[in-house]
Amino acid sequence: MAPPRCLRRVLLPALAFSLLGLAAAVGPRRTPALELAEELWEELWDAALPGDLPELEPECRSLLAAFAEGSAALTGCLGRRARPVRLCQGCHGHYRRLLAQYGSIARAVGNSSESHNCAKSILTSDRLQIVVTLSEFFNETWEAANCANCLKNNSEGLSNSTEEFLDLFNKSLTCFEHNLQGQAIDLSPNNYTEVCKNCNETYTKLNDLYNHLQRMNRQGGESAHSAHLCIDVEDAMNITRKLWSRTFNCSLPCSDTVPVIAVSSFILFLPIVFYLSSFLHSKQKKRILILPKRIQSNASLVNIQEKYS
Repeated sequence: MAPPRCLRRVLLPALAFSLLGLAAAVGPRRTPALELAEELWEELWDAALPGDLPELEPECRSLLAAFAEGSAALTGCLGRRARPVRLCQGCHGHYRRLLAQYGSIARAVGNSSESHNCAKSILTSDRLQIVVTLSEFFNETWEAANCANCLKNNSEGLSNSTEEFLDLFNKSLTCFEHNLQGQAIDLSPNNYTEVCKNCNETYTKLNDLYNHLQRMNRQGGESAHSAHLCIDVEDAMNITRKLWSRTFNCSLPCSDTVPVIAVSSFILFLPIVFYLSSFLHSKQKKRILILPKRIQSNASLVNIQEKYS
């Protein structure tokens, strides 16, 4: 029975060099030991040692290199657009390409008959599974950002509602900047009245559109993150609201003010109406009340009795 290949890789070189050394010590004539050493050396050469380690097929190496470059590009894009958040706007192309590269790895098969397919060699051949881990990280980050809510169905670009919102957002920032030009930086909040007055219309449109997008998203969303819009839109609205309310100390008139005042006034007047109606009702009762006739005195009763006796 022949020894295992891994054992032969260790024993053959040692045995060949030992026999060659023994043959050299005996002399130049050919001996059985020299002949055996030559045979072992030829077998060692045929075994292709050292360096007989399994490697990826050229096709698999190319797919792995493409995925590595795509991962680096997407990571750089996410890092550069972290603040202010512009992930969905600027990185959707990188993410779409990375999905395609990962799909190519999962479907590709090596050319060699002895090689495993690329999916097994690259994705599941070790405990760490680096490619799978990276792909899961990018997918979870993209889903948590809710970028699908900002993009078209094929993820090739921003949706019409997102572009409309971002256009109003840029107009609001431009209005803020325009009305602050020429003013001192350390103005008190009371001096931002021009910003509040001139930018009120643009900010109101932006705020109304954001509320509309939220309502539409809650009605049609079924995912775990359906309560949120994409992170780009949420971050842009948060920035604008902080500038409007905290920095400029502006306020937006509430559209429900009149109904709230009416209901509050009605509730406040309810006790007055109640006590007034109670008072009038009791007074009316006193007027209707009929007093009983007086009971005749004892003296008149005695006179009546004497008269008929």
